[in-house]
Amino acid sequence: MAIRSANLNVMMRAAEKAGRALVRDFGEVEQLQVMKKGPGDFVSNADRKAEDIIKRELQKARPDFGFLMEESGETAGADENNRFIVDPLDGTTNFLHGMPHWAVSIGLEQNGEVTTGVIYDPIKDEMFWAEKGQGAFLRDKRLRVSGRSQMHDSVFATGIPHIGIGGGPKGHALFMKRLHAVMGNSAGIRRWGTASLDLAYVAAGRYEGFWERGLHPWDVAAGWIIVKEAGGFVTDVAGRAYSLKSQDIVASNSGVQTAFCKTLRSADKE
Repeated sequence: MAIRSANLNVMMRAAEKAGRALVRDFGEVEQLQVMKKGPGDFVSNADRKAEDIIKRELQKARPDFGFLMEESGETAGADENNRFIVDPLDGTTNFLHGMPHWAVSIGLEQNGEVTTGVIYDPIKDEMFWAEKGQGAFLRDKRLRVSGRSQMHDSVFATGIPHIGIGGGPKGHALFMKRLHAVMGNSAGIRRWGTASLDLAYVAAGRYEGFWERGLHPWDVAAGWIIVKEAGGFVTDVAGRAYSLKSQDIVASNSGVQTAFCKTLRSADKE
């Protein structure tokens, strides 16, 4: 069992505290579904409240660190080499519709490199975490990516662009070509609407791979390090090392990574 750093312990406590608040708010969602007005505002308030909890907990322990957060944006810290990258509620649409698949995601970037990640699913009480050089874990269980090496035996996950997301008609058309290509070469595709958990599931061997276009740093920072520490690959579609500025993210195990990227690239040429 890896020794958890002080930074990791702080991040896990913040994620759990925010998760408890979100679970309480999630209990009210079913009643809000019958209203014509209010659910969107309610979820936005739940999102902001969770972000406030996380920021308060992290600042208490690391007052000099900066922040990049989905709701409040970027806040520079006195320590320019360390910042937390936070999505307080990844899977907002699931949350709004009463679907129990959403998560809190916190990454720590140090000197331009994500070194620590925490993804907490409060509904299932699953805490995924990793630190550079220490491996990836689900609570105290070591995680390893799947050992499958053939795409036709593999299950993949993705995010489907929707209105206002995905680069308009051209982006939607590109997604459909990629989807068609992977469908023809895999055992199945899943779309659960929470990118952080998609990455965590790749790390846990539940999926062989995941791809999506147009994600933000807070969607992927924690999952990126968790997949890498579980023995997986995180690249762009061209197979180049992923960065938080990349347009696409492709995460997979070593067995299918080359074929997976090649399949996606072949769709782009059609």
